[in-house]
Amino acid sequence: MNILVTGGAGFIGSHITDLLLKDGHEVIILDNLSSGHQEQLNPKAHLIIGDIKNQEKTKEALGGIDLVIHAAGLIIVPESVEDPIKYCDNNVLGTVSLLKSMADNGVKKIIFSSSACVYGTPANLPLYEDAPLAPDNPYGATKASIEAFLQAFNANHNFDVTILRYFNPYGPGELHQPETHAIPNLAKATIAKKPIPLYHKGEQIRDFIYIDDLAQAHVDVLKLTGFNIFNLGTETGVKVKDVIDLIFEIVGYSVEINDLGKRPGDVQANYASSQKLAKAVGWRAKVDLKEGLKKTIDFYKKLQ
Repeated sequence: MNILVTGGAGFIGSHITDLLLKDGHEVIILDNLSSGHQEQLNPKAHLIIGDIKNQEKTKEALGGIDLVIHAAGLIIVPESVEDPIKYCDNNVLGTVSLLKSMADNGVKKIIFSSSACVYGTPANLPLYEDAPLAPDNPYGATKASIEAFLQAFNANHNFDVTILRYFNPYGPGELHQPETHAIPNLAKATIAKKPIPLYHKGEQIRDFIYIDDLAQAHVDVLKLTGFNIFNLGTETGVKVKDVIDLIFEIVGYSVEINDLGKRPGDVQANYASSQKLAKAVGWRAKVDLKEGLKKTIDFYKKLQ
């Protein structure tokens, strides 16, 4: 299968690309390299440097493509609170431009990287796919908006759509600048023996999913048709402060905690039910948190 991965030079996109290539697919990457890292790209993939809003570049990238995995987009929740217009322009309008290009070029199958942020503060846990959408921050609002446009393109243009709502991905290769995600910041601070930046006293509950498990789900859903929405998580909620304790156990020492108080846009607790995805394609998370943290810490140690 010929597959276009938007944002394929990023943390998630590069891992998806590696798995696709391993399975024998041809992979084209469309990435503007605003936050991606070209050195992380698999040399077997063909990179087109360009933005999803650029009609000429998207037309070039879509030539001969069977399916698009759309992983491009801005992802920093606090930044989205500060600059919602930037996030709407890049994530929503950028995606609609991509979808229009796909329709114009006869490519009508897409897998979309959505987020648990679309749910906002949940009334009940675990979260199921039929829970109401009530995003607490503009980043989540862009994901919910894109999902609505995907439904419209399914209805109006007969697109095959699979939406994967990520919970909290982590693992080797995460090199965001600035980094706002918990595990890379916790791991890097601990390795450097610097105070750990901690919001909400570490009481927030998250569903941390290892990057290889998350990437595998994209391969598993390649053949699905119609309109599908799946949660993508481990089905286990973990307090951030308990993640810190695991990191200290792995490295064999502890460091100071820097209490940063609350952070706008954060949800107190969420974790997934992924039963729907398991029933559809047999996917389940395989890497437990301690094993994933060990691999992640090893990666950041090599960067020291």
